[in-house]
Amino acid sequence: MAQQTAIFAGGCFWCMVQPFDTLPGIQKVISGYTGGHTEHPTYEDVLTHTTGHTEAVEVYFDDAIISYQELVDLYWQVTDPTDAMGQFQDRGDNYRPVIFVNSRSQKTIAEQSKQNLIETGIFGDTPIVVQIEEAQTFWPAEAYHQDYYKKNPARYALQHEVRQEFLDQHWQ
Repeated sequence: MAQQTAIFAGGCFWCMVQPFDTLPGIQKVISGYTGGHTEHPTYEDVLTHTTGHTEAVEVYFDDAIISYQELVDLYWQVTDPTDAMGQFQDRGDNYRPVIFVNSRSQKTIAEQSKQNLIETGIFGDTPIVVQIEEAQTFWPAEAYHQDYYKKNPARYALQHEVRQEFLDQHWQ
């Protein structure tokens, strides 16, 4: 087994866990914060928009079963890559879409995948604004945020509904 990690930000981390968590080869998905300048940020800290962090998920995967490329391909299908200031009903810089890369290989794959998405024209003339940034320290979120879709299925469903309407328009 060759365990790897990938970090993706695409709005509320509650909605980002389930799509990755259900794939073969995924060992765990952790909700947390990254990209900021404060150590050990809390949810309340990040909501102030003063820490520089964004909500993200850290995905642990076995690259003998699922590739980083496959994870990036899924990322495009569960986010709105045209919205730089949030995702769906989640607004603000702490919800911005980012692929955080932790190797030259991941950066190359992410950049090429972004270019491929642009070339498909699926979003017309609307620019693809997802940033590709070097990974920084990933701070796990509080326990009540972990596996939220399993612990709070009704509330998760409400969050997910808005996201799914958009995604169905572009990926069906």
